[in-house]
Amino acid sequence: MAVTIKDVAKLSNVAPSTVSRVIANNPRISEKTKIIVRAAMDELGYHPNFIARSLANQSTRVIGLVLPNSTDVFFQNPFFPTVFRGLSDGANERQYALQINTGNTDEEIFEGVIQMVQGGRVDGVILLYSRIEDKVLNYLRERNFPFVVIGKPFKDVELITYVDNDNYMASKEVTNYLLSLGHEQIGFIGGDLNFVVTVERLLGFEKALRDAGIRSNDDYIIHSQFLREGGREAIGKLMNLQDPPTALVVADDLIALGVLNTLSEMNISVPDDISILSFNNVLFAELSNPPLTSVEINIFEIGYQAAKSLIQILANPKVPVKRIIVPHELVKRHSCSHVSVVEL
Repeated sequence: MAVTIKDVAKLSNVAPSTVSRVIANNPRISEKTKIIVRAAMDELGYHPNFIARSLANQSTRVIGLVLPNSTDVFFQNPFFPTVFRGLSDGANERQYALQINTGNTDEEIFEGVIQMVQGGRVDGVILLYSRIEDKVLNYLRERNFPFVVIGKPFKDVELITYVDNDNYMASKEVTNYLLSLGHEQIGFIGGDLNFVVTVERLLGFEKALRDAGIRSNDDYIIHSQFLREGGREAIGKLMNLQDPPTALVVADDLIALGVLNTLSEMNISVPDDISILSFNNVLFAELSNPPLTSVEINIFEIGYQAAKSLIQILANPKVPVKRIIVPHELVKRHSCSHVSVVEL
């Protein structure tokens, strides 16, 4: 015979309603009571029927995740698995599951979102990116469907809850760091300009140069995919210039890895011949040769805060719009040094 909530309540010496509140992790229930009830659930082998609870509450207890690109990018770039872990932890705390939506084209991704929303498959959506123009975001706003953005929205910032770093300030700070090492010929390898993160980092980079009285060189600015191949292509173009840069700000560690590999093949030494500084501080930044100086953006925390913020909206649709800025920190390793002085 199946174990019921009443059986758990009897063993715990509490009301069945209290057991339900423990299952829902209601903050009004004391930790002592939660421990007692959960111990009784374990002893009896009771497992809550979340599907039945969801039907009763007209809730799926599922959060939809929308990726910016195909699954190839998701699995290749360590940013996404790391942010996914943060999202998973934030969702699991409140017994929410995650459903990933992706596709090979923007249109496939958009259609997938429509199916999730109109099919009642998810309670809310988290966008793992912020684009200059985005059909998905506009669609969610038009339907007044709960969502949170990872990344600063391009417009209507005050109307959308989002989680991000201060990418403008971070890029400005790291460019100033390279300037402090004596570099003036500084290049920038960014991601896709359709993404707000790329625009913000480029603006911060250019502002630091202007403040130092240095004109930005268009030949030193290249945009590529957030993949290792993008770094290989970009550095090839830069090092073939008649007067190549002595330092680079790279928008992503995976791009920077492609840069390092290509420079090694070209017998160009880092940091003796050129300094490299990148963003995200994923594991291989420390393990690369040389170890990369990189901006720690706390990827896990970004995901965790995004899930937490959406669940708060789902619990109370009138909760105020939030702007959550996760701190960043420059982690100095061995890919940057003072500019080499060429003796004439």
